[in-house]
Amino acid sequence: MKVISGTSNPDLSREVCAYLGIKPVQLTAKSFSDGETQIEIHENVRGRDVFVIQSTCPPVNDNLMQLLIIMDALKRASARRISAVIPYYGYARQDRKVKPRVPISAKLVADLITVAGANKVVSMDLHAGQIQGYFNIPVDNIFAAPILLTHIRNHFDGGLVIVSPDAGGVERARAFAKRLEAGLAIIDKRRDAPNVAEAMNIIGEVDKKTVVILDDMVDTAGTLTQAAGALAKRGARKIFACCTHAVLSGPAIERIENSPLDQVVVTNTVPLNEKARKCSKITVLSVAELLGESIKRSYNSDSVSNLFV
Repeated sequence: MKVISGTSNPDLSREVCAYLGIKPVQLTAKSFSDGETQIEIHENVRGRDVFVIQSTCPPVNDNLMQLLIIMDALKRASARRISAVIPYYGYARQDRKVKPRVPISAKLVADLITVAGANKVVSMDLHAGQIQGYFNIPVDNIFAAPILLTHIRNHFDGGLVIVSPDAGGVERARAFAKRLEAGLAIIDKRRDAPNVAEAMNIIGEVDKKTVVILDDMVDTAGTLTQAAGALAKRGARKIFACCTHAVLSGPAIERIENSPLDQVVVTNTVPLNEKARKCSKITVLSVAELLGESIKRSYNSDSVSNLFV
């Protein structure tokens, strides 16, 4: 087995390699003056099973292009099998046609990854499960649920209610509520434009409860903070949030700091920017062991789904 890391999330890659007990493949990633990406791999990978760890987080297009070029280099260096380990899969929100004459970009990215040379994809908490079907190669969709559930059990108590911030997240919230033997609430959200959301109504009992808003990602934090505001008006005692992917773009940090949220728990699938690292309301959990174990099981042809039973 060989593990090679792009430049999107080097800290997570180092943690994964430490768990696996191997050193990452050495490579040089540079850019020409016009912005073109240049990759050079410094180790022999002929006949090897290679896992490329690269999140397509901001800057999304640069990191995606780097992933594609690394895989092309590995393919031309005669790697036996190439697995693209993408902790955060960018363009996942563009997974269907919501109006005429718009692309399905999640499918386009899947085609690019396949053509570049990937034989398998490992990702975490895909925004929509059907994205797995956009690939004609195997996809392991890893869930951060074990890590988030453990944190919730150890740190949150007192009449716990799991809250879905929209109708699309109800299945995820219900699964968490069942495992935690907690209540369930749903926020009816109306979205008027991209990255603009308005929380309208709360279905469920949250008065004097400790509530946990559950989502797969937090981008501009508009949905999250409006949900927190609506829950506070309905009498929630403490308001927490658990999100796998901390994109945290634009005014996200200012919104979180000025919101009724007591804490936002995220994972390190996306590296925090400097402003986010200074925010006292944000707690980061590592998914390195979970990813590392998934890579190990994939390499040994063992079951990955057993991790989530």
